[in-house]
Amino acid sequence: MGVQALWAVFLVLGFLMFQAQVLQSKNLACNQSDLKALQEFMRGLQSPIQGWGTNNSSSPDCCNWLGITCYSSSSLGLVNDSVNSGRVTKLELARHRLAGKLVESVGSLDQLRTLNLSHNFLKDSLPFSLFHLPKLEVLDLSFNYFTGSIPQSINLPSIKFFDISSNSIHGSLPTRICQNSSRIQFLDLAVNYFSGILSPGLGDCINLEHLCLGMNDLVGGVSEDIFHLKKLKLLDLQDNNFSGKLSTGIGKLLSLERLDISSNNFSGTIPDVFRSLSKLNFLLGHSNYFVGRIPISLANSPSLNLLNLRNNSLGGIIDLNCSSMTNLSSLDLATNSFSGNVPSYLPACKNLKNINLAKNKFTGKIPESFKDFQALSYLSLSNCSIINLSSTLRILQQCKSLTTLVLTLNFQGEALPADPTLHFENLKALVIANCRLTGSIPQWLSNSSKLQLMDLSWNNLRGTIPSWFGGFEYLFYLDLSNNSFSGEIPRNLTGLPSLISRSISIEEPSPYFPLFLSRNERGRGLQYNQVWSFPPTLALSDNFLTGPIWPEFGNLTKLHDFKLKSNRLSGTIPSELSGMASLETLDLSHNNLSGVIPWSLVNLSFLSEFSVAYNQLHGKIPTGSQFMTFPNSSFVGNHLCGDHGTPPCPKSDGFPLESSRKSGRNKYAIIRMAVGVVFGTASLLVLMIMIVLRAHSRGLILKRWMQTHDKEADELGPRLVVLLQSKENYKDLSLEDLLKSTNNFDQENIIGCGGFGLVYRAALPDGRKLAIKRLSGDTGQMDREFRAEVEALSRAQHPNLVHLQGYGMFKNDKLLVYPYMENGSLDYWLHEKLDGPSSLDWDSRLTIAQGAARGLAYLHQACEPHILHRDIKSSNILLDKNFKAYLADFGLARLILPYDTHVTTDLVGTLGYIPPEYGQAAVATYKGDVYSFGVVLLELLTGRRPMDMCKPKGSRDLISWVIQMKKENRESEVFDPIIYDKQNDKELLRVLEIACLCLSEHPKLRPSTEQLVSWLDSIDTNT
Repeated sequence: MGVQALWAVFLVLGFLMFQAQVLQSKNLACNQSDLKALQEFMRGLQSPIQGWGTNNSSSPDCCNWLGITCYSSSSLGLVNDSVNSGRVTKLELARHRLAGKLVESVGSLDQLRTLNLSHNFLKDSLPFSLFHLPKLEVLDLSFNYFTGSIPQSINLPSIKFFDISSNSIHGSLPTRICQNSSRIQFLDLAVNYFSGILSPGLGDCINLEHLCLGMNDLVGGVSEDIFHLKKLKLLDLQDNNFSGKLSTGIGKLLSLERLDISSNNFSGTIPDVFRSLSKLNFLLGHSNYFVGRIPISLANSPSLNLLNLRNNSLGGIIDLNCSSMTNLSSLDLATNSFSGNVPSYLPACKNLKNINLAKNKFTGKIPESFKDFQALSYLSLSNCSIINLSSTLRILQQCKSLTTLVLTLNFQGEALPADPTLHFENLKALVIANCRLTGSIPQWLSNSSKLQLMDLSWNNLRGTIPSWFGGFEYLFYLDLSNNSFSGEIPRNLTGLPSLISRSISIEEPSPYFPLFLSRNERGRGLQYNQVWSFPPTLALSDNFLTGPIWPEFGNLTKLHDFKLKSNRLSGTIPSELSGMASLETLDLSHNNLSGVIPWSLVNLSFLSEFSVAYNQLHGKIPTGSQFMTFPNSSFVGNHLCGDHGTPPCPKSDGFPLESSRKSGRNKYAIIRMAVGVVFGTASLLVLMIMIVLRAHSRGLILKRWMQTHDKEADELGPRLVVLLQSKENYKDLSLEDLLKSTNNFDQENIIGCGGFGLVYRAALPDGRKLAIKRLSGDTGQMDREFRAEVEALSRAQHPNLVHLQGYGMFKNDKLLVYPYMENGSLDYWLHEKLDGPSSLDWDSRLTIAQGAARGLAYLHQACEPHILHRDIKSSNILLDKNFKAYLADFGLARLILPYDTHVTTDLVGTLGYIPPEYGQAAVATYKGDVYSFGVVLLELLTGRRPMDMCKPKGSRDLISWVIQMKKENRESEVFDPIIYDKQNDKELLRVLEIACLCLSEHPKLRPSTEQLVSWLDSIDTNT
């Protein structure tokens, strides 16, 4: 007890001395040399740091500035200082959105111990003086925009922590860093552009524990002197171009805990040198060209927790010694050439929870020993030619911890067993797809009450769909498509709790295990890295189901995909389906449905895929909302009328019929109405003549009346087209020209649809093309306010804006005339065109983002008057023939009259872009535009729609998913695979940081558009 008490006294005294030094430092004036260095540092930034003094007075108290820590000269042992001033020992300004460059004056802070400027927007080369600070112990400049190279002569004798990862630094690695900096323990140079071979030199870092060189452009082999680092715990070399055989020197890294050599070009056999690595926990070697067998020393490692050798060319028999591998938890050997039987000894690995052996060359069946696999939670054996499903399920039901079972593409032609003794108590995900199984859905599945995801698609199952499916409290994904089920759809499915109100979540087995679902007979389909990312789905297509579609399906507000195509369903389409507020896909095609398409379906704001083709439907096709964007093929094979290539409707077709009472109205009322119509028409003609005469006197138009015998043309009255900005090329343009060039606004010429109306392509007789936006409204007049707003918008002239060239009237609608953009919208290329995403490489996407940002900055800051866009989204970014970006539809919200509230509150197609603060106050702001632009940046980075995915715990928007992935340090998984490679990863990470700043929940924290332009323009894809 005496020794413990003595230690307590020393601790208290030490703490009190530390507090005294801190208090003393707060009362000290900053050393003049340090003050000057800090002032020079601030001058290198684009904007001052909040809380830092900007004057040059003799004694500003910089020791109290944000991010600054000082100690007194005396406490640092500086006896030569004439004045006991405060010396700067720490400069910590991580995540403060600093922009600019790091100046040489930082090297004058000769007492600096810590410099942390990570996660900012600093650029240009690192100053030479930075690498000669004698006292510096911690240097963290990660996640910035620094370029240039690192000097080979580094003199940091006190450095312990050195992190310049996630920048754009190039040149050769500073492998001689430890010649004068031998105390370094943490060295992170990952996610840069270092190239060339890994030269000798790092072997001098005798105290090094963490070495991260991943995601660079290094080639050749690994320098042998690295393998002399006795204290090295972590070695990350992933995502480079290392090649050749893996050196046997790895066996000398006696302290190694994690080794990541994945995604390189290593080849040959894996050296058998792991016996001495008694602390190795994680080995990731996937996506190389290794051949041969798993080395004996690795197969006997007692410390190994995760072994991932997926996607190589390993073969032979899997021979692991489970009696030795007592800590093995996750085993991923998928996509290799292992053969023989599934290893029967695996249950002896007592802690093994997750196994992925998919896509190998196994034969036979699941071994009986698996019944003793008590720890097993995740098992994937898809595409392994396994046989005897009955035996497999009988054995695996004994695995009481099993939650995820994937057996796709096995058991070809076998029967789904009906053994009533089968029971999977804890199963949450079951996938036995594309096996051509026979039989029916067995009763024993009803006891798997925790099921959340089940896929039995692409089999030959028959019988009825059991009603007890509706009792699964957690089921959110059910795919029974492409079978031979018959009978009615169970009404109980309309009450699935997880598709009505419950949050959807599932425990993930491991972040390293992707999950594949076979969606067709070739086994090709979507890959999901997390089960919770599956869209909530009911897929019952391609069966023989009969009976009605239950109106109660409208209660499934969480459902995304509802697929009933190619059945024998009859009856009407329930109008209650409009209650499925999250629905994205509704496919009712190839059935025997009758009646009309309910107009209530236009309220399905997220509906992007819709088909009722080949039924017995009649009446008018609903218009408005998303319906105008659906292809004609969605409606063929019926007796429909209206749009989408169908015949015109009779006057009353598609609308509620009047009652006989109303049809027999009093003839005197009819006479009174006729008289009113005559006088009203006469008054209207007089008014039109006055307008024409007035317009003629002002010389506004060249053509005002069209001479035609077409009945519709007779109803139109005056043809008013006002051309703006003295557009000489279109000085003869009239409304007649617009009508002819759009074929009277035929739906075949629709090239866009949004909250403000439809956009038509107009092909003029001389070959020129225009885009005509038709604003829906009820005003019927060209009012003064509208003209004023249009003419104000026409003055917005910028190379990245779609210029408004004219306006006019058609019936009750207002027309806006724009130049035609050959390549349509960014939304079309990212989300609609089949080969669109592959046509937009990273350089093109970044250029589009830069151009759109410049257009938005002009609207916000340079245009007079300043203009709020209010509707930034990918469909409002248009592309010309060279894929130059043009911002469209700016300011259109101002053209809608105040009483047209249905237009200004219509969120169709834009809900994913709306800032969170708009839900509290419906007042548009400049920072609201910035938020929406951040969503567009995410679309460019991920290739996904804003509302295209599921996020954890039931939320399913792209923004939350990306933010969650960032929190888990898994940013690289969000990027579109088409653009993600080693050459682009740094720029992608920079733009992701910018997007996340735009998406801040607090508007004040979002950047200005001027900052956006600066940051995006500073990214050079040719660096």
